[in-house]
Amino acid sequence: MSQDRVFATYHIETPYDLEYAAKVMAGEQSTGTFIAVPGETEELKDKFSAKVVSIEELEVVSTPTLPGSKPPKGSNGSISYHRGKVVLSFPLHNFGPSIPNLLATVAGNLYELREFSGLRLMDLELPHAFMEKYPGPKFGIEGTRKLANVYNRPFIGTIVKPSIGLTPDELRVVVRDLALAGIDFIKDDELNANPPYAPLKNRVKAVMEEIERVADKTGKKVMYAFNITDDIDQLERNHETVVKAGGTCVMVGINSVGLAGVAHLRKYSEVPIHGHRNQWGAMTRCPQLGMEFTAYQKMCRLAGVDHLHCNALDSKFYESNESVIKSVKDCITPMFDGYTVMPVLSSGQWAGTAPGSYSAMGTIDVMHLAGGGIIGHPGGSEAGVKSMIQGWEAAVSGVSLHEYAKTHFELAQAIEKFGK
Repeated sequence: MSQDRVFATYHIETPYDLEYAAKVMAGEQSTGTFIAVPGETEELKDKFSAKVVSIEELEVVSTPTLPGSKPPKGSNGSISYHRGKVVLSFPLHNFGPSIPNLLATVAGNLYELREFSGLRLMDLELPHAFMEKYPGPKFGIEGTRKLANVYNRPFIGTIVKPSIGLTPDELRVVVRDLALAGIDFIKDDELNANPPYAPLKNRVKAVMEEIERVADKTGKKVMYAFNITDDIDQLERNHETVVKAGGTCVMVGINSVGLAGVAHLRKYSEVPIHGHRNQWGAMTRCPQLGMEFTAYQKMCRLAGVDHLHCNALDSKFYESNESVIKSVKDCITPMFDGYTVMPVLSSGQWAGTAPGSYSAMGTIDVMHLAGGGIIGHPGGSEAGVKSMIQGWEAAVSGVSLHEYAKTHFELAQAIEKFGK
């Protein structure tokens, strides 16, 4: 790959010829406009224009996916919409190693062009200049394992429920129960950050007092991801509140604070950054619009998240299992020979989802979060945690879930409760 250009792969749908559409994309995102203008010399275009690297024709459809496209002049009768895979390259000197300006270049106004009835950013290849500017995850998989002292299996975790409404004293009870249950990881819900009824500083105090008290008793200190999502000028203060209290993780809504906000947090973060991708569905749910996770997760890793949500198999959300599996594999595939992040699996999970997850994903380097699958276990939270661990033990050992359950009571209870 050229070290002075960025390569972006797109899936497009257009009523125009694919070659013409690709040239429109390249022009719009570099030197061109809808008409030739003074100063647009051949020398300037040669140095600053985007280039069409390749075009792969795919299927042709009879109806547009998105409204607002404009067919070619002189079109009569039925219109065909051509789909294709297009790779463009952009000179790095147009924008430099800057995530915000990278986005302006590879996405920018492309989605609004009337020549397209579908356009999706699929992947990015970035030069090493970005690695020099953005050091990526500070902790990643290995650093997170070391900090929490969890090895040779997935992290087992949960989300505080109810999502909102608990006072700090009520939250104490929930955290105490989960910590005593031997759980590895607990996170705030994305809805609960610094609300007036339960300010972050009060929640941090209550949670960390309980975590430290249980750690003194059991020797295990739970990693708790406090949601510090806020305005940029408040992020550092929120992070400091967590670290001063002995907290070992912070969570941030990536799309709420922006990738530049995450990179800002990464500069001074002393603990892992748990990256939540809420609002992601708006960016990706339409298959002919927005962005593929492959491209998105690379920018999240550049910005510095250490953990990244990927949904999970058979979850309550729309995403297919195939997409989830690919997302997990993307996260653990090295970038710049490193930059791996811990994939986070959540939504509708219980011990019985471990074998399918391991078989499809081929890794134990995940956080497997279960709400009802742990807290709703008939034997209580401790039995719920044990059942999750047992589900993964069965998966890794290649023993069927039901066979393993014959000698593991908590797993048998989970199957009876959740497996119907």
